[in-house]
Amino acid sequence: MISIQYFARYRETLGSEGERLEWDTSLACVDDVRQRLLARGGEWQVLGERNLMCARNQELCGLDEAVADGDEVAFFPTVTGG
Repeated sequence: MISIQYFARYRETLGSEGERLEWDTSLACVDDVRQRLLARGGEWQVLGERNLMCARNQELCGLDEAVADGDEVAFFPTVTGG
């Protein structure tokens, strides 16, 4: 299983703090997880944003970061301040 967490606007849009996704060998990297979620369509398209940030096991990473069974993946929008 991969634990997925959604933060900020993504949590609000998706109506969920997170979920667990059955891990399989087709989920080689964070982007594979994201693509699986995007395939759901509808509100899930919010995860297709260009500036999406992600983390694996609570460390910031790129979409090309490898994932394995038992990992936690988090998605959150970029934060701007002023």
